[in-house]
Amino acid sequence: MAYRDLGDFIRALEKHGELKRIPFEVDPVLEITEFADRAVKQGGPALLFERPRGSRYPVLINAFASMRRMELALEVFSVEEVAARIAEFLQLQMPQGLLGKLKMLPKLAEIGKFFPRTVSSGPCKEVIERDGFSLFDFPILQCWPKDAGRFITLPLVFSRHPETGRRNCGMYRMQVFDERTTGMHWQTHKHGAEHYRRLAAEGKSARMDVAVAIGADPATMYAAILPAPPDLDEMILAGFLRGEPVEMVRCETCDLEVPANAEIVLEGYVELGELRREGPFGDHTGFYSLEDDYPVFHVTCISRRKRPIYATTIVGPPPMEDFFLGKAIERIFLPLMRLQLPEIRDIHMPAEGVFHNLMLVAIRKSYPGHARKVMHAIWGLGQAMFTKCIVVVDEDVDVQDVREVAWKALNNIDPERDIEFVHGPVDSLDHASRLPNFGSKMGIDATRKWPEEGFSRPWPDVIQMAPEVKRRVDELWKKAGL
Repeated sequence: MAYRDLGDFIRALEKHGELKRIPFEVDPVLEITEFADRAVKQGGPALLFERPRGSRYPVLINAFASMRRMELALEVFSVEEVAARIAEFLQLQMPQGLLGKLKMLPKLAEIGKFFPRTVSSGPCKEVIERDGFSLFDFPILQCWPKDAGRFITLPLVFSRHPETGRRNCGMYRMQVFDERTTGMHWQTHKHGAEHYRRLAAEGKSARMDVAVAIGADPATMYAAILPAPPDLDEMILAGFLRGEPVEMVRCETCDLEVPANAEIVLEGYVELGELRREGPFGDHTGFYSLEDDYPVFHVTCISRRKRPIYATTIVGPPPMEDFFLGKAIERIFLPLMRLQLPEIRDIHMPAEGVFHNLMLVAIRKSYPGHARKVMHAIWGLGQAMFTKCIVVVDEDVDVQDVREVAWKALNNIDPERDIEFVHGPVDSLDHASRLPNFGSKMGIDATRKWPEEGFSRPWPDVIQMAPEVKRRVDELWKKAGL
């Protein structure tokens, strides 16, 4: 049975020894960040700050900051189970004959369970504030010393495509400017930014409705960061992950729906054309992202639970909580990548690559130039287009073992021959690119080279001990007491 809400998840974390309550006062300005950073780097638990300074609402952080917690969040023994479910649905084909069609009915019925369901009310409506509210009532963090202020870092931001009406839920940081306005950090490639551009191009409205949910059941929160296709409602993905539909409730002051089980909901609008300086912000690259102009979100209404829990996260020098969120995405979405590129055996995005800087790819090489074909295909896949460096190796290389990849790749390459540079879109947070959102990327073909690729020299074997010797020494090793 799916978690009902964030409180349900907190109880599960506590039951499994994955949560530590902090009963004394800790400041949301910098101090909670230092707690959270130390905890994740030492393999510590999720933290629930029961008395954040200046607020009566507790703060939850690091709730996803380990693979064990990701498994608890998704209610699986391993995130590979989710990948297997995706692979199973991808393999669905129209069956032949009446018996085959009857066997498929349960699967089709299961798909129907994923779609969100509208309800008349929910826990997020226990308190509705249209006047006299302040964002500073909540324990919003200032994460790092040079941050421009306090930032909402784990929001579920809802908007609607102005032409199709399709809903999008993304996660974009929000700098708090004052009691009722924030920045809306829509990077140019994000779906929310596309909705904003489309509405501005139409010229029919001066405002864009936006709603922000903070805190929900873990699968719904997680769905907001998934690299979904533009027209796929993230709430359907949330339903798939939790095995039950997400209940959605209509907002009070804007034409949007939000999860009924949310802890806090900020309703409002973005004024088209209104920009304000946002940042700096200590970002997931481990560097401060510099200030820039972004739209302004005006809050018109806050609805919440009577005793909401403020869910948040921090990003910074890796590994942080976002690494584990990203690692689960890597494993869960591998079947979708293999649907496009079946030659891919595995991928790995090391923590130090902060998602978009490095991808290690193992392939089943079948023809000359195959590694380069895979590089360019990855650069054409959704958010994978931002990958700054792609290293392609043969299928016998374990890409989860970075030391093995480095050893074999560095031995296998002739740099001038095997490194390729291309130009294209890069992540907005890439501070090294020659221009914002545009720069160069590098592909490294670290596969064995074939004669058909112009390599005429013999290719040496990897040094390995004979299996029979290994077996004999296994016994002698025990005899020696080693």
